[in-house]
This record gives sequence, structure tokens and C-alpha cells, in this order.
Amino acid sequence: QVQLQESGPGLVKPSQTLSLTCTVSGGSITTNYYYWSWIRQPPGKGLEYMGAIAYSGSTYYSPSLKSRTSISRDTSKNQFTLQLSSVTPEDTAVYYCARELRIGARTYDYWGQGTQVTVSS
Repeated sequence: QVQLQESGPGLVKPSQTLSLTCTVSGGSITTNYYYWSWIRQPPGKGLEYMGAIAYSGSTYYSPSLKSRTSISRDTSKNQFTLQLSSVTPEDTAVYYCARELRIGARTYDYWGQGTQVTVSS
């Protein structure tokens, strides 16, 4: 089965760039017609969609985060990455990667376990 695993620093300083990697096994990130997404959950709040990279390499971003967000991939490693620049303490959250079935549906069949990222000096 498909498995996703987030990795990256758990602590980031304000104004710096948060960088996370999602490693996928059991399925290719280039397989039609899946999308590979980043979602986060701040403490005490609901899930917030951040964006995705498609099987084709096209990217999609939440309007509220687009100016600070970059999603890319390394197909040779079957990985995709999240970069969130100019972070503040409000970016503290559990960050998840997931496989999205259709770009407009916000429906997912596989999730990573999530990784806590804290923004603090």
C-alpha cells in the first residue's frame, strides 16, 4: 500500500523558511491522476489546505498562502517538498502530506503520520 512519511526540522526560527519533505513508497508520484498535497493543523484549529503538486508536476496553492509557499518534487527519489517562507509563530502546526484524489475535491486516501513544526526563537 501507499505510505507517506514527512521529515524535516521540528523547530524553525521566525522569518526563516520552513522546509519539509514527504517520501512516498508503494506508489509513484507521477502516476495518473493523483495529486500530492500538504495540509496543516494549527493547535486547537481545523485542517488547513496548503497546496499540492500533480502527477504532471503542476502546482496548486491556497490563495492565503500562495505568496509564501512553494511545492516541488524529485521524481528520482519519489519525494515532494514544501517550503514556507517568512514564518511566524502562527505557522506552528502539525504538517501532513497526503495523496489527493481530485484537485477540487479535497478528498484523500493516504496520509502521512504528520510532523510537528514549531516556529520559535
